[in-house]
Amino acid sequence: MSAGTILKRTVFFLGLPLALLVSWWFASERSTDYYQPPLSKIIDVFPETWFGDALTEHILPSLARLGLGFALALVVGVALGVFIGSNRWLRALLEPVLEFLRAIPPPVLVPILILVAGIDSPMKVLVIFSGGVWPILLNTVEGVRGTDEVLADTCRSYRIGGTLRLRHFVLRAASPQIMTGARQALSICIILMVISEMSTSTSGLGYKIIEFQRGFQIPEMWSGVLVLGLLGVALSLLFRLVEYWVLGWYRGVRAAERGRL
Repeated sequence: MSAGTILKRTVFFLGLPLALLVSWWFASERSTDYYQPPLSKIIDVFPETWFGDALTEHILPSLARLGLGFALALVVGVALGVFIGSNRWLRALLEPVLEFLRAIPPPVLVPILILVAGIDSPMKVLVIFSGGVWPILLNTVEGVRGTDEVLADTCRSYRIGGTLRLRHFVLRAASPQIMTGARQALSICIILMVISEMSTSTSGLGYKIIEFQRGFQIPEMWSGVLVLGLLGVALSLLFRLVEYWVLGWYRGVRAAERGRL
């Protein structure tokens, strides 16, 4: 990919958020509402609020919980998805149960998880995991189920099995679906990270935003919302880079297919 193409895609990706920030700046500049301060005031308190102790006491712990919960959801979701998707009878048996469990909103599990895991970081990681695992699991099942039967027969004919078949055929064929599920799960995990920290917590972005709200530190509260938005954009960009690397072979196949048409 050329430098020009990368620059064009970056501008396109960041264009709307920047336009929204500019619109927010001008729309709120004359605001006298205590609960809706001007963006300029929010930006003024931003460095003092988040560049210092808050970085190590709240932002980094939140990112650590998010990373651990998302990684756990990815490993468990892919492993169970491959196992279930590879067995037609098991898939038919478990599908109603999986749909039932997926329909349960993860925030309602917080009281139960507090009883099981306490109020420390393990509970918050479990909340993040409980919401992020389902998109990955179900997309992996669909990806494994949709593998090419001709290629599957070819593997059997050449007696390609075990880890070699799993790595080079099953996971590769299902990787577009897996990445789609992981992208959905990342957004859910960010939301659940904040929710898990808003109750029974002494650190994290969610805790700090609620603390500002209860102390009527409104500009600081809005700056926390801005931090979450910036983290969401940064993590989305990072995920796009990982996705671009993982699915390089898939883009090549699609380009070859378009060339033959």
